[in-house]
Amino acid sequence: MKHVLATALTSALLAQPALANDQGAEQPKTEEEGFSLMEEGARLFFRGIMQEMEPALEDLQDLTEEMEPALRQFAQEMGPALRDLMGKVDDITMYHPPELLPNGDIILRRKQPLPPETDPLPEKEDGQIDL
Repeated sequence: MKHVLATALTSALLAQPALANDQGAEQPKTEEEGFSLMEEGARLFFRGIMQEMEPALEDLQDLTEEMEPALRQFAQEMGPALRDLMGKVDDITMYHPPELLPNGDIILRRKQPLPPETDPLPEKEDGQIDL
């Protein structure tokens, strides 16, 4: 929304020099007059958009002010857990979307399974297997 408002404001400000021309004096109709009419039309168009968008932008600002404390709390509580998860997940594109199991567990399946380890139970130096 802010990008639309910024674009509209920029366009309106760029159209202002066209209004500075002496409009009281008769000028011959040229290509320049066509451009100034287009600039005036663009200025009026963007003014109308700004007037139409103003209530929606005010509502959006009110909503963001209401949500800000909850979002800050969420970031403080979940930030470390998400950072840990991203440390364990190499590349998120290597995984299918999360699945919710009937018991409530959430699993992430790899798209390409890892190759099986050749030696799943390493032996110690004294010949014993560490379970």
